Amino acid sequence: MPEFHAEPYLHLAGLSHKSALIAWGAFYFRTRSDKAWKLVDDSDLRCVHPPRRDSIGAKSAPYGKARVNVHDLSGALVATAFTETTNFCWVSGLQPDTPYRYEVIVNDQRWAEGERWDWTRGTTQGLVQRGGRYINEFRTHPDPAREPSGSFTFMVLGDFGTGMRKSSPTRRQLEVANAMQKVFDTEPVRLIITTGDNIYAGRRILGLPAGAQGDEDDDWFFTFFQPYRYMLNRVPVYPCIGNHDTGETEDHDDRDQLLDNLYLVERIASDESSGRASVGPGLFYRFRYGRDVEFICLDTSKESFFRGKRLFEYPKHWEWIEQAFQPAPEVRWRLPFCHHPPFSAGPQHHNTDGMERLLPLFARGGARAVFSGHEHNFQHASHDGIDYFVTGAGSKLRKGAPDRFEDAHTLSWSDHAHFLLVTISGSTMRVRAIGELGELGDSGIQDLPRLSSTGHAVTGDIVVTV
Repeated sequence: MPEFHAEPYLHLAGLSHKSALIAWGAFYFRTRSDKAWKLVDDSDLRCVHPPRRDSIGAKSAPYGKARVNVHDLSGALVATAFTETTNFCWVSGLQPDTPYRYEVIVNDQRWAEGERWDWTRGTTQGLVQRGGRYINEFRTHPDPAREPSGSFTFMVLGDFGTGMRKSSPTRRQLEVANAMQKVFDTEPVRLIITTGDNIYAGRRILGLPAGAQGDEDDDWFFTFFQPYRYMLNRVPVYPCIGNHDTGETEDHDDRDQLLDNLYLVERIASDESSGRASVGPGLFYRFRYGRDVEFICLDTSKESFFRGKRLFEYPKHWEWIEQAFQPAPEVRWRLPFCHHPPFSAGPQHHNTDGMERLLPLFARGGARAVFSGHEHNFQHASHDGIDYFVTGAGSKLRKGAPDRFEDAHTLSWSDHAHFLLVTISGSTMRVRAIGELGELGDSGIQDLPRLSSTGHAVTGDIVVTV
């Protein structure tokens, strides 16, 4: 085996009703004499062949001449895009709500073809071939101008970026990712939204390379690209910013790296002129899935340059938020998502100061449910006709009972690692909280055990209606 191994990755980085943003990259590993695998740090990429400065992301140096072919399910070629300067392509001219297959060809070779090498932890950790192959398929969104959303399923994941090299009672990223993959393989999931803390600094967290901060490409292998590998090439991920993604909590502000690796500037640039985003400083954007579902991402982090206030109070962002929450009769489901919860019963984080400013806008704008993270458990609250979900245990987990149920209007909670599976059909939204699987994912899917604020067991989906 050669001294270095380059493992290629594919990423459906963006999607609309008429176009797809398809990206590719690789992570490099050194194979030592004892057959152990070591992820190559960005600073050592000069040693691989050919030498590189970076490996993934919108700004990464091109791997070569590339083209992306998109086919319909009959195999007919419907669109092609070319690039020599980037490791991503926008493919346009697609039809709304239509399934497609795609291939990426770099230097006349199919990128990431065949059985892949996936990280397996254990006594001797490293890359192993265990049958994983890319199924390069996606389905465009319905047309937001004229098509109803129909039955629509998405996932919500929060506080997950701890890394998967090691596990502990409070670090469960791979186990939750296994559960997500198992559900993804059987349910028609169309997108994933995150509630922040997409990556944590490595000095305090098990599972990242020593000294990792999230500010280099190699920090993202164990925290994002490997755990969710066979979902990222098929559905887009819509992130929001958490306090561990910024300089608010960590030694390094990872916003630039998050923007680069998740292609956020490229995804929202075309929408800014029409009021779909407000960035710099902060990350605020909204998007439609069909005519009647709208997601609104809010940046609730604090910044020292803004006198410690939350970024949504920044004048240009507040103006954008007020516009985003104007009444829109055609939008049946308006769904804000952010990191800090307006309502949280604890045990560590409680109702977030400053968030009360947003509540009148939620009510005026017809928000139906709000998704947030930050507290590392699951909570469901209801206030003034709006349901609030805390889903902050996608890896980071805090055991123990909340202690301020009445203040937070809490109806049920759980201190287990999890993600949310959400299905909207007409006037009904069903929210299913799903717990982790074992490392190999060979157990059945488990609904999250939940308790009411009075301590009684609660079962079944949470149903929201309009």
